[in-house]
Amino acid sequence: MAMKIRLARGGSKKRPHYSIVATDSRMPRDGRFIEKLGTYNPLLAKDSEDRVKMDMERVQHWLDKGAQPTDRIQRMLEAAGVLTKKTRSNPNKAKPGKKAEERAEEKAAKAAAAAEAAAAPAEEPAEESAE
Repeated sequence: MAMKIRLARGGSKKRPHYSIVATDSRMPRDGRFIEKLGTYNPLLAKDSEDRVKMDMERVQHWLDKGAQPTDRIQRMLEAAGVLTKKTRSNPNKAKPGKKAEERAEEKAAKAAAAAEAAAAPAEEPAEESAE
């Protein structure tokens, strides 16, 4: 049985509240779970102690038994100091999308055209004053 430590959503529409649960990975997100390990309330301030509450003994017990935490739970456990921080590398995340690249190219072309136009009229009035 593949075990997961993950979030199960509760609360009403636009007012989420999550339970941190140990469950079989084949069960639905909000479905049957084996044990409730804590709570997570994303509506509270990030520095609030009540935002994430976990029973660390039970979490460690499930990790020792081979339960795999989801990405979000892994970050919470890293912040709590239970797991070592994993290096994440997503170099494509910082790159702008196609539309943004096209807009940047258009902006650069307009700036270059404006610079050329600004340089060209400065020479023409000198010729007119000579007449």
